[in-house]
Amino acid sequence: MLQVGLLLAFSALTGTGVMAITHYHTKERIEENQRQVLIRSLTSVLPHVQYDNDLVNDVITVTEREHLGSKKPLSIYRARYEGKPRAVIVTSVAPNGYSGPIKIIVGITYDGVISGVRVVEHRETPGLGDAVDVERSDWVTGFSRRSSKNTSESQWRVKKDGGVFDQFTGATITPRAVVGAVHKSLQYFDTHRDQLFAQVENSKSAGVQQPAQQQVKVAGNGN
Repeated sequence: MLQVGLLLAFSALTGTGVMAITHYHTKERIEENQRQVLIRSLTSVLPHVQYDNDLVNDVITVTEREHLGSKKPLSIYRARYEGKPRAVIVTSVAPNGYSGPIKIIVGITYDGVISGVRVVEHRETPGLGDAVDVERSDWVTGFSRRSSKNTSESQWRVKKDGGVFDQFTGATITPRAVVGAVHKSLQYFDTHRDQLFAQVENSKSAGVQQPAQQQVKVAGNGN
């Protein structure tokens, strides 16, 4: 009986060890997959040739509801080339989408020109509002090369509201929300550019799920 008990205990320990090792490696693969998805998203709005730093880890978090659309901390990735600031990728939220909040990323060069915009999370109606997704239409590419200098305050609206951006047939709320969020992200950068780049770069890997980012509170409504 003692031998049987020891055998069962050994089998249980072995099984637990195998499960732990499997879980560890599975977790590593999941995190690496998430990292690759993040990298692809970032390079879609800012080509890698424009920077030479580790964009994923040169990141700070900012709480600024007025311009970034969320009371939760959001990531801002900073691009540098040979140590000099080149651009940022701002994560922001359009809280007033038709079917809920729309999360976007906005690439902005150091001189304040939008390099690209992508919608990364949304629940908009298929065949209507989901045209903000670059996989559904090229509408979102219309923000590229826009800036506060070449697009006036009154132009940052859909055409139905007197602006320069197209709306969708049967769906105005969604593009209106995204246009507003992109504009506010640009305004935020224009106001806080130097402050954002002045923050100390993280010295450790930030990770994907729970990054060891430096949280920054700037002037604005963070409630």
